[in-house]
Amino acid sequence: MPLASITSFVGDHGIYAVFALMVAAAVVPAASELVMIYAGAVAAGAFASAHVSLFGSRITTHAWAFLAMALAGVAGNMLGSVVGWTVGRYGGRPLLESRGRWLHVTPEKLDRAERWFDRFGPLAVAAGFATPGLRSFVAIPAGIVRMPLARFLPLALAGCLAFCFGLAGGGWALGRSYNSLHEDLRYVYVIVAVAAVAVLAYALFRLRSQRLARRADPAS
Repeated sequence: MPLASITSFVGDHGIYAVFALMVAAAVVPAASELVMIYAGAVAAGAFASAHVSLFGSRITTHAWAFLAMALAGVAGNMLGSVVGWTVGRYGGRPLLESRGRWLHVTPEKLDRAERWFDRFGPLAVAAGFATPGLRSFVAIPAGIVRMPLARFLPLALAGCLAFCFGLAGGGWALGRSYNSLHEDLRYVYVIVAVAAVAVLAYALFRLRSQRLARRADPAS
């Protein structure tokens, strides 16, 4: 989809466009960076012709509009990540090598993703989803390496929160002055940062507990 079409889609359909595009962005390159930056700018009221509505009701408070747009991105990305994980888990590498061109996944990209997982382990999921340019190639390899879904989802959530709120915040900054940005979003940033750290800490605790249990079990 051309970049102009993406911005027009987000401007015309707001939350629903952000959600749909971020579903796709979890498994294929879909300009997720531009989607979230533009979503933040729309929420800030930077475009007179664009506004944020949910279930037919317009959100008139810019801070709530920002929160709605960012959460739509997170929700869409999480749904897309489950789709990608499922494709990798049940389709496996043979399917991706034969049909991967439809998802812009090449054997070279799969090799690179698997090396990323070998190097960083489960934390590759959180880091990958938070990294522009890499995030579309995380969910499918996670399924291929058979990472348990219960371990995958909290890590994916931490990365998606950081990416969506961070990029939407950048878009907001383009549409408002720095002082307005600081005043309206300082509490949102604190809440999101605490939530992301809590999710990541819980995932690491679960991972450590599972490893200790396997070491303690002579049969493992």
